[in-house]
Amino acid sequence: MGKVSGEARKIYSERIKEYKAVIESIHTREKQILGEIQLDKDNAGYQRIVLADETLNIVSYFLLMNKVSTELLGLKNEELLNNARKACYKSIIYLEQVVTDYIDVSFSEYEEQLEKISDFSDEGRWKLIQKLGFSIDSVKLEYGENTKWKWAFVELEGRFGTVAKNILNLRKVIAGMDPRVEGYEIRYAHIHLTLDLLQQAADRYREKYELSTNRLDDFKLAIRYLSALRRLYVLMGETNESEVIKKKIEIWKTKMESDQRRKESISKKR
Repeated sequence: MGKVSGEARKIYSERIKEYKAVIESIHTREKQILGEIQLDKDNAGYQRIVLADETLNIVSYFLLMNKVSTELLGLKNEELLNNARKACYKSIIYLEQVVTDYIDVSFSEYEEQLEKISDFSDEGRWKLIQKLGFSIDSVKLEYGENTKWKWAFVELEGRFGTVAKNILNLRKVIAGMDPRVEGYEIRYAHIHLTLDLLQQAADRYREKYELSTNRLDDFKLAIRYLSALRRLYVLMGETNESEVIKKKIEIWKTKMESDQRRKESISKKR
């Protein structure tokens, strides 16, 4: 690749100036909202949802600047992509502070948290989860297949699946899983995306264990996501699916315990 000319860099700097200004304004707004949260903790849940949403707007501007870099300079800007990836994490953290990061627990254990955002509509929750998923997918796409961050996305996507589940008011959603009830399509789409995300998280953590880390912690997380998936199927009254997942959990646990014994045996021989 040839050297990038000073003129091209100048044009690039001018093109992204507006985007950088927007990002800075969002950061200023973020600091303001965080200050408001300290003064009004009763409204903190709604405020953090706003922060999660606005942080995803930052992701889009980082990706836009990277696109301009690719077009004008012929260079993928790793720093911008890293900033976009970190912003996805930040958005998830804001959501975790509202709906918890619990993977496999009964709904009653975090139901009280959701009461604090009871006025947040099913549609609003669904749109935010869609936006988060689109942001993560867009960042992955820009990095490409051979990125060094390949396995880091396993955690990011797993946490995405967790907040996608936890932001659902499961009592309301399960009760509203009737095509005759207004908003059914949104609830159906959200809960079925959640099922897919939990299954994906389980599979990807298992893959990470087998192909990268060989750490039992990753295998345990894979099983926890399977268990969360089964718990959701049970709530939905999907008996066949829950039994399939139950058998899969048993097989995975047997495999994990076998691997653990093998590792302990090898360790003792050293």
